[in-house]
Parts: sequence; C-alpha cells; structure tokens
Amino acid sequence: MATHDPVGDRPEVRIDRSDVGRRVSVRRLAEFVDDRPVFRDSIGVLTSWDDHGLTIAPRTGDPVFLPEKLLVAGKTVPPFAARRVPLPVTAPVELQRIAGRGWPAVEQEPLGEWTLRAAAGFTRRANSVQALGDPGLPLPRALAAVRAWYAARGLPAYVEVISPGSPPALVAELDRLGAGYAPTLVRTAPLAGLARAGAGHDRVRLARTADDRWLSVYRRVSGDPAVEEAARRVLHGGPSVWFATVPGAPGQPPVAIGRCVIEGAWACFGAIEVQPYARRAGLATTVMAVLASRAAEEGASGGYLQVEAENAGAIALYDGLGFTTSHTYHYALLPQG
Repeated sequence: MATHDPVGDRPEVRIDRSDVGRRVSVRRLAEFVDDRPVFRDSIGVLTSWDDHGLTIAPRTGDPVFLPEKLLVAGKTVPPFAARRVPLPVTAPVELQRIAGRGWPAVEQEPLGEWTLRAAAGFTRRANSVQALGDPGLPLPRALAAVRAWYAARGLPAYVEVISPGSPPALVAELDRLGAGYAPTLVRTAPLAGLARAGAGHDRVRLARTADDRWLSVYRRVSGDPAVEEAARRVLHGGPSVWFATVPGAPGQPPVAIGRCVIEGAWACFGAIEVQPYARRAGLATTVMAVLASRAAEEGASGGYLQVEAENAGAIALYDGLGFTTSHTYHYALLPQG
C-alpha cells in the first residue's frame, strides 16, 4: 500500500507507481452527463504508470488507460479467488498442441500435419519437430526431410514423441534409425488449489513483458545475441503471457521470477527461478500462486508444466502443489545422415 497520496488532495487514491504489477481496483471520471459526473470502475493488474497516465489489464478485453488527472480512487486488492472446478479433460496430443502455441518457435514450417520449429537453438521445445498427425510422406522420407531441414540451420534434428499419443510406426522408425531419447513429464493440476498456495503474494509483481532484470535471472539466456533475440521472441509469444517478479533490494536483481501463458482453460507455468540464496523459503510456490490467480481471472481452470524426468527436486515441489503426470514426451535425436 502506498505511504503517500501521489495525486494531490485525493485521499481515496491509495496507490502509486510503486504498485505497478499488483492487482488494483480503480475508479475514474469517465464523462459528464447533464453536468453530472459519470464514473467507471476497473479491476485488474496495474501494468504501467508514467507521466501519461495509468494502464490496467482487466480480466478480459483490452487494457484500460486513464490519465492520472481522471483517477478518483484506487487501492490494491487481493489476488483473484479461483473457484474450485474439475481439471479440464484434454487428450495428451491436444495438450501438446496447446503447449506448442504457448512456446512458439521463431521459425515454423509445416511438413504435412507436422510442424518444423527452430529458434536459433534456444530450448529443444522450440527447436524440434512436433510430429503430430500425418507428415504427408512415408516415414523414412519424412524423417530424412526433418534431418535436412535442421541441418540447413546448423541444428540437431529432434523429434517430439508423445506417450501415449504418437503412432507406434513413428517410434519403430526412430528406433530403427538409432535415435536417442530424453524424457520429459507433462504434469497437470487444478488452478484453484495452486492459487491459494504460498504466502506473501503482495511481494510479486506481474508484467506483460520480461525486462532486463527478469532476464538476468533466467538461466537459459546465453551471451549469444542471436540466441538472446530468439529467447525474447519465444518468451513473449503465446495467447496471453504474464511474467512474475519478486523484486530484490534496490539496485539488485529479482529474487525470483516466473512465466505463465494462458490459452482457454489451460495455463502453462515455466521459467520458475529463485536465486540460490533465497531458496527453500516458498518463493517458487508464491510466484506460481500469483500467476495461477491471474490465469483463473482470465478463465483458466487447469495448469500444466513440463519437467525433465530426472529433475527430482522440481518433481517433489510440484507433487506438493497437487500436480500429477498427464503424459510423457521424448525428444528423439536423429543421428546425422
């Protein structure tokens, strides 16, 4: 809560620029009708406040902008109270398609019903072929085309194989070629319980973009300019993307970060990072809870995430938050031809 009134003598305005990233309720002067003022109320995330005015991201619809001089009242409000509803029923193949749209590659090209994806090598998810459906070619020719496409970009050729979901013939052909596998678990949970987890939710700030401070904590960004540019494009891609930050001390990088992308009934959680000195204090849970509340506010009811099968620490965390395994997928590395 603000400690001073930023707009003169309006005591009902109890927010200021330090509240950017929090959920707020504001009232603004909208118009005059017959010389009488008409007010409008908005609830949502305060995404910006500068000399031009304030911007609020409501539950649905376009952002709401208002000049500061029209602000009549404002206060911070608790995160959205997610309703307890069943987990959405979605087949593994469709959930993989949703996940692909939430982590869109810089370059995408169809091969029949398959999708070739590349992003300068930034993550295997954005640099693998999503082999769902019919490639329109016999499998040996399709996989040869995959290998050639990635070789032309100086990238290894990975094929995303879903279990259950991928046809046995594809797995058999990959086995025949001697492909190597790296398993990843897709885990799901209802959002309501997750949104109520953790404590200290008011420490978390939400934003539509990942700034340099957020990126400084994200471990997957390298010093390669091409990879960094690809990372920015992938991270900001998706239907409705939110970035969470727990600010550090003045002049210091964030203590914790996270990312969520929302599409329909589903919200994907990723990039949950906590500084080593601040681990085991529940910050990862708190970040995910605030993101889950925002996703529920936009209409989502289920959350999913992807975690490497050997990451026992992360799996234990997600077990405690109610996540269970929906399915497994593998990145099958094609041998060079």
